[in-house]
Amino acid sequence: MGTFYTGCKIENHINKNKSARVSKLLVDTGSEYTWIPKTTLEKISVKIEKKDLTFVMANGQHITRNVGFAIIRIDSNFTIDEVVFAEKGDLLLLGARTLEGLNLAVDSRKKKLVAAGPLPVA
Repeated sequence: MGTFYTGCKIENHINKNKSARVSKLLVDTGSEYTWIPKTTLEKISVKIEKKDLTFVMANGQHITRNVGFAIIRIDSNFTIDEVVFAEKGDLLLLGARTLEGLNLAVDSRKKKLVAAGPLPVA
């Protein structure tokens, strides 16, 4: 399938005037969470809501990271989601939950994000 990257805009969910661009996130449907640099989240005053959550990395290593809430925008699509405060050396990822919230899907042939189609009616 191959890998590809995308950029996004991150906003503080309480004060949308506090925002930052993240130019390169690995699109990773195998990751539940979106990982944003800790320094970026701190710069826009995203508050830690969950402290020291344990994550199992692809190599089996267990690490702990903090999590907060942020608005993620890609083009005209946006969602609010939990984001991981990524530390130096962590991969920056756009995870499956955020993709679902954005109503975007992966076109692995073209290596880009596409509209996922109509949202289901509850």
